[in-house]
Amino acid sequence: MRIGELSRRTGVSARSLRYYEDQGLLTSSRSDAGQRHYSDAAVQRVSLIRQLFDAGMSSRVIASVLPCVDVPGDLGVAEETFTAMMRERDRIDADIAHLIETRDALDVLIRANSRHRAELSTAPEPVAQSA
Repeated sequence: MRIGELSRRTGVSARSLRYYEDQGLLTSSRSDAGQRHYSDAAVQRVSLIRQLFDAGMSSRVIASVLPCVDVPGDLGVAEETFTAMMRERDRIDADIAHLIETRDALDVLIRANSRHRAELSTAPEPVAQSA
């Protein structure tokens, strides 16, 4: 299938598909006229790539993980991929910890703002002074 068809079937822009190729995440063959042609398996491949991007992985990390899918029986590839996945999991854990700290700091500000708003709503109205 051509790039437009793959784009339509996956919901991923042709520009993104070309980027995936540039990063080594997706492959195509070329016609004599230079048009990209993809196999039917590319639909699943693009879906997997999108899932990995949505999980916060960079194209570099995705490129290091995909060989496990491409060569599932190779122990060396499996070991390298395992190491890459563990690094990525550690990065995600650190991001989660940072987000929790940020949320907790925001909760402190929200409580302070709530108290301040309550004080303002119960404060007596200032008396207008005549000149």
